[in-house]
Parts: sequence; C-alpha cells; structure tokens
Amino acid sequence: MEPYVTAETLDARARAWLQEISPYNRHPMRLEAAASVLLVVDMQRFFLDPASPTYTAGGPAVMPRVRLLIDAFRGAGRPVIFTRHVHHPDGLDGGIMDWWWEGKCLEGSPESEIVPELAPLPGEKVVLKHRYSAFYDTDLETVLRCLKARDLVVCGVMTNLCCESTARDAYYRDYRVFFPADASGSVTEDLHRAALAGLAFGFAWVSLSADLAAQLAEAAPPGEGA
Repeated sequence: MEPYVTAETLDARARAWLQEISPYNRHPMRLEAAASVLLVVDMQRFFLDPASPTYTAGGPAVMPRVRLLIDAFRGAGRPVIFTRHVHHPDGLDGGIMDWWWEGKCLEGSPESEIVPELAPLPGEKVVLKHRYSAFYDTDLETVLRCLKARDLVVCGVMTNLCCESTARDAYYRDYRVFFPADASGSVTEDLHRAALAGLAFGFAWVSLSADLAAQLAEAAPPGEGA
C-alpha cells in the first residue's frame, strides 16, 4: 500500500486536516505540563514494516514527530509510556481478533518490538495490551493514577483503532486528551482524517506535535528541557 503522506508532505497535509476538521475542533486546551503524560501507541515493527500484513502506510512519515514528542517530554522530565499490541502464540488472548485480522503480532517476536528509533529508555513503562485500547485489561490506569496525571497526549498507530480507542477511554476517565494530527497514522488518509474529526468532535483537542512540544518547553523552569 502506498503511503498517503510522506515526511516531505506531512506539514502541509497536517494543516489541511486541521482546517478540514476545524468545525468540530472547538475545545482548545493548553497542556498542564506538570500533570502531563505522553502515550506512544504501538510503534512496532509489525505495523511499520512495509512487508507486514498490517502495514500502516501513514506510520513512517510521522515517526520524526513522535520522536519530537518523546524528546520534549523527556526533556521536561515528564513520563513517556509506550504500548505494544501483542498476542500469545497459542491464541490464548486473541478472541475475535484471531479471525478479524490477517496475521497477529506474537508476543516475544522481533516484529512485536518497538522500532529502534523510538525505543523506550530503561525504566520507562511499556504496557502490553491485547485489544485496541491501552486501558482495556492493563495496568495503565493504575500507573496514571500513581503519576497524578491529568493531561494525556496520545500518538502512534493506528489513528482510527488503537490511538482512537485509547483516547476515547481516557476521556471516559476524565483525562484531558491531546491528539497531535501529525504524530499518528493509519492505513489510508480517509480513515485518518475521519478519526481526527470524530476525536475533535467528542473526545480531544487535535493539534500539532510542535505546538505541544513548545508548550512543554515554555513551562519548563530555567535550565530544564534544554
């Protein structure tokens, strides 16, 4: 599948998406840096390798923006939490997903690993999940509660499945959700754009990764985040 966006066209496309969804994107928010957490959803080889049956064509182009957010949160001393979508090789946790999708990401396989360009640091939390939402049957909510998080930035793949499901579940739990349009990807532009519109309408403030990174930098005390 050909990518609907590249690193070279991402800026223009992202601004076009924001313009298209602007009638729904009516809840502007600024990050409360001291209570913010970054969720990096499923940036795994399984979804980012063009040879994979679940290749996310919009994923590679947004990797530098995900990297920007990771660096911004780390620089501000704020937590970065990663997720990996995995399944047991014997199908113990697949359920309906076993036949819904062609192929599955097996726990412990090289394909299940987060791409090296975005690899977690030692000590950073990695949530293993078996369904779209990072909240479903995981310890994510407990971790966020212990971190006293209030603002969540959700990025990664796929925009309309795991990212959107996670964002919706965060909203249901009364987190303020920030969704960077240029740091998430799907398999087609139509799916990506539709998800952005739905999220803006009911669940999140959709913006750009650079804007969120700048807000973190502005909130950092002198000498931090440099």
